[in-house]
Amino acid sequence: MAATPQGTEHPQRRQDPERRGGAARRRISCIVAGGGPAGMMLGLLLTRAGLEVAVLEKHADFLRDFRGDTVHASTIRLLDELGLGEDFRRLPQSRLDNFQLPLPAGGRLPVGDFGRLRAPYNYVAMLPQWDFLNFLAEAAASEPTFRLLMNTEVTGLVYEDGRVAGVRYRDRNAGSGQPRAAVDAAPEAELRAELVVACDGRDSSLRRLAGLTPREFAVPFDVWWFRLPRFQHEAGGIASIVPSFGPDEAMVALFRQDFFQIGYLTHKGEDARIRAEGVERFRERVRKLRPDFADRLGAIGSLDDVHVLDVRLNRLGRWYREGLLCIGDAAHAMSPAGGVGINLAIQDAVAAARLLAAPLRRGQVRRRDLARIQRRRQVPTVLVQEAQRRLHKVLFSAKRGDSPAGVPRLLVFAARHLPPLRAIPARMIAFGPLPEHAPPFARR
Repeated sequence: MAATPQGTEHPQRRQDPERRGGAARRRISCIVAGGGPAGMMLGLLLTRAGLEVAVLEKHADFLRDFRGDTVHASTIRLLDELGLGEDFRRLPQSRLDNFQLPLPAGGRLPVGDFGRLRAPYNYVAMLPQWDFLNFLAEAAASEPTFRLLMNTEVTGLVYEDGRVAGVRYRDRNAGSGQPRAAVDAAPEAELRAELVVACDGRDSSLRRLAGLTPREFAVPFDVWWFRLPRFQHEAGGIASIVPSFGPDEAMVALFRQDFFQIGYLTHKGEDARIRAEGVERFRERVRKLRPDFADRLGAIGSLDDVHVLDVRLNRLGRWYREGLLCIGDAAHAMSPAGGVGINLAIQDAVAAARLLAAPLRRGQVRRRDLARIQRRRQVPTVLVQEAQRRLHKVLFSAKRGDSPAGVPRLLVFAARHLPPLRAIPARMIAFGPLPEHAPPFARR
């Protein structure tokens, strides 16, 4: 399934009365702000419940590098329940079968073995997120009540009697080919709905507009993402993750179809210093951690090829207000540790769809309906975030000059002498706590 070329109209775009002047006041069931994994999955599930759903995505396409590109076993099982599993498996992808940690004395310690999980849900799929999002968009487009409005930026919330009743948005397609200033000055329109769901990421504008502020947790590192070539003799569909550690730094290499996606970790706030040191010094950092990559470091042409992620870990105390619900990163930004943020976001979407379908059909979503969703998903969120915070302390000290604390001896003993226990961390990553199943109305 090809990604939509930049600047072209997405095949799922439909022209609506609200777009042709913004005067219409017809209320749809649900507006989803943000076309990421949570937003696209929620739109697909709710439209399969027969509800009229509009997903508003501010970008013109899904083509953005260094997003989370894992599809976890719980999501693969969900796609099977939705009747989409066979088509998903036809997408070009690689399989992540295990993850290992290097030992100080040499060698590697397998601490998570997905192969010990029950087939066919015994791996994590690795594929570009834009392919996955286009896949969900095409599946949803077959439903008559689904609309995907690309290049459409939500600019404000609409209120009625103190309740969120819709959004204001700017259709950037209307100014296609015009100067940026003209596009930004394009008139706003309104779209109204029984419920607005914020799926617009960790910098959620809807969350801010609604006055919801997350609690922030300290994170000791940031991540610098870049690509390195994967040579033909290294090709293969099965991979593992083996991080590398040094004083003040770490690195992880993720296998992709024809390249490695590399994450370099060091202390938070170091981006300006790293860039001031120059590209050759950065290549040396990579060479020190992974000498086997020395033959391809020329692919880092300049530090423009290196993209910093300001790692955050936070969550809202309350995920909702009247007429508005936050899920995914808008409700709880996750650390990249374990790569589980996408998994949690999709599970949020499944729970939200299951619990909201009946109230949306009645045309009346109450605060208690939104509170049920938070109660359902808050426990797994807290469990995963606390595990990530502990992992940060074990593997990456916040104090400059310290080396990683190392692999705990009990973990080394258990992984070496009790191999069945390797299924526990594998299951936590592949499924997470409290995995969700497709609601009956969405199954095909």
